[in-house]
Amino acid sequence: MLWLLLIAVVVAVGAFYMRMNARAERDFENPDAGSAMVEFGRAFPDEAIRALHSTIDRKAIFLRLHDGKAGFIQSHGTHYVCHVIHPGKVRVNSSESGRGLIVHFPDFAYLDNAFEFRTAEEAAEVSLWLLGSFSPQSDFSDEPSVQAAQANDHCVIP
Repeated sequence: MLWLLLIAVVVAVGAFYMRMNARAERDFENPDAGSAMVEFGRAFPDEAIRALHSTIDRKAIFLRLHDGKAGFIQSHGTHYVCHVIHPGKVRVNSSESGRGLIVHFPDFAYLDNAFEFRTAEEAAEVSLWLLGSFSPQSDFSDEPSVQAAQANDHCVIP
């Protein structure tokens, strides 16, 4: 009778182990956007999320934040890498498919990748978020004629 009980315990432990491995593999292959948002909130508690788009493989999520900045979350299994994209700190090109972006993070080169979205509209919207995080600087100096034209709401092209 004791052998039967021992066999039942071993089978129960084996079933539990297999179930937990299957769950971990499913979580690794299919990351949860809700968990990613919670992790981003822990990493950056002062940043409010306004909108988000995830890639087709759901391994990366781009966020539009409340103050015009953009956020980025990349899934590594059940762990997440979270970044706030500061002005001038990212370069973006469109992919050949038209539904993706090739993003280069100069400060975090290990995050560089091509990201594919469900639609071209999503890719365009994310690119606008990323472009909105840029801080464009003019090469033109403020000349008196330009300042006068701005005061009069006229456009002067030097």
